[in-house]
Amino acid sequence: MTDQTDKRSGEVQFAVDPAKVPDASLAYIGRVRSPWTERSQCPRNLREARERGSGGRALIDPPFRPALEGLNVGDWVHLLTWLDRSRRDLALQMPRHAERPKGTFALRSPVRPNPIGLHLVHLVEIDLSSGVLTLDAIDVLDGTPLIDLKPYLPGVDRPPET
Repeated sequence: MTDQTDKRSGEVQFAVDPAKVPDASLAYIGRVRSPWTERSQCPRNLREARERGSGGRALIDPPFRPALEGLNVGDWVHLLTWLDRSRRDLALQMPRHAERPKGTFALRSPVRPNPIGLHLVHLVEIDLSSGVLTLDAIDVLDGTPLIDLKPYLPGVDRPPET
């Protein structure tokens, strides 16, 4: 759903277009390579991507490769991506599986004011010299810009047991 005139029943747009509000500047640190070239092919989440058995790669641009030092094969990392082909204008969305609209912030949809993707991936291979990280799975379109990597820290990132 990248056409901003394509709305489902119950969907409501923001009063301001977030794509036209100049607040921040991002530096893409690389791109994600995946088997997915069309949205209709792309898995809805990482669970589905893992079930399909298709991995991906994060290609880190040369100026940012020194920052990979300390990552190890077998680590889990959060990839933060810029979902550059997503809509940014919906406050309420109508998920295909739902009976009524939900607020964007209550969904994992790529349609967001700031289309930042969060992906917890497992590092299968690391080539520091070429900046290639081989991932167990990925759920973004091929060529999606990468904005950051952060290590998964179980003692910090896992919610407390209740």
